Amino acid sequence: MNVDELVRDALREQAARLTAPGPGFADRVLTVRRRRRTRRLACAAAAATAVVAVAVGVPLPDAGKEDVRPAAVLDGNGVLAHPDQSPPRDLIAAGRSVLAAYYTAEPVARSDDRAVLTRTYRLLDPETGRYERDDRWSFVAVAPGARTAAVLERELPARRIGVLDLATGRVDRWIPADRGVGGLAFSRDGGRLVATTYGEHPDLMERVEGSSGDVAWVPRFGGTSSRSGFYVLDVADGRGTWSPVAERPDINGRQDFAFSRDGRLVYSQVIGGRDGLQQFHDLAGNEVAAPADERHLRSDVSARLSPDGRLAALGLTAEARDRSWSGIRDPRTGEEVTRVRGADLLAWADDRRLIAWERAPGPGEYRPRLVLVTIGSEKVVPLSGVREPDEVFETAEWQPVFAERRA
Repeated sequence: MNVDELVRDALREQAARLTAPGPGFADRVLTVRRRRRTRRLACAAAAATAVVAVAVGVPLPDAGKEDVRPAAVLDGNGVLAHPDQSPPRDLIAAGRSVLAAYYTAEPVARSDDRAVLTRTYRLLDPETGRYERDDRWSFVAVAPGARTAAVLERELPARRIGVLDLATGRVDRWIPADRGVGGLAFSRDGGRLVATTYGEHPDLMERVEGSSGDVAWVPRFGGTSSRSGFYVLDVADGRGTWSPVAERPDINGRQDFAFSRDGRLVYSQVIGGRDGLQQFHDLAGNEVAAPADERHLRSDVSARLSPDGRLAALGLTAEARDRSWSGIRDPRTGEEVTRVRGADLLAWADDRRLIAWERAPGPGEYRPRLVLVTIGSEKVVPLSGVREPDEVFETAEWQPVFAERRA
């Protein structure tokens, strides 16, 4: 039984603000780390006295009675949710999108003053519908259909790309690379890969020390990238070409390329006067203007265009207590046409619904969970449990990787 069959049966046939550090940066990093630890204790105390509904249609239990909410929340609108799981253990899906993998990351020291941010992935087993740890890979990109992934081995930059069968956990074939690869992304049709090349590990971190003597690891900032270019490769036979790109001071250490919607160009994030800037290149590596329907998108909002191409998902627009709203624009004019709940729009479930990070109700610091939101509605449907902030500043809490479901 594959992913689509699991979802179909369950649903009864339905389916980095990026800025350079200023003076006192090390002290600010270390202060945030200490504050996180204090806030986490305060949030835990508050949570012990709060009762929160975890899914639409699931009533609050009476005070003093056992919480009988289901482990999975199923509905007739194409949603499979596990609002009691964070990180998720079992399949999460909504409409055309499935949570195909997620990862955590932490620094691994290479020397006294140098470390690399190292990812650990949990991949969806399409046979069981569960997320299984697979620590063989430093980077994973999941193809549309969530049956195949492109993977890089632990040491980056890698000199070969694996094509992984997610059901068996075996690499079907290896694609050799003359230059070191650090990042991967599939085209929208799943037939091609763009593989970003680097001269050194793209996730290098540096040691900073505060005035009190405390230390922390921080990513390398603008002007420190060793990015050299990208391959465009045919997934079926591994053939393709490498194109160089010019060095530039306005990118961070890791700045991977991804395909434009039609696959004719690639783009990556650049740092500038506002968040989410992007630069497009043709497949020969030359800088070009953005396509008409992508020029108003943000590189840091992964949902981008709706399936029908008529709407563009943009960034956080407004906040009020424990609620957030993000902008939805006309992709060709850039005009905001409406707003939708959610602080970070991650993937489209269909032409009106999106998967987003949104803060859980209650006091304390920002505690996000995956939710399903709908244009024209204030209703929020939780998909995962709350992602609690980590006490350690340098680590990355679980990060979702979504893929398009295919029949």
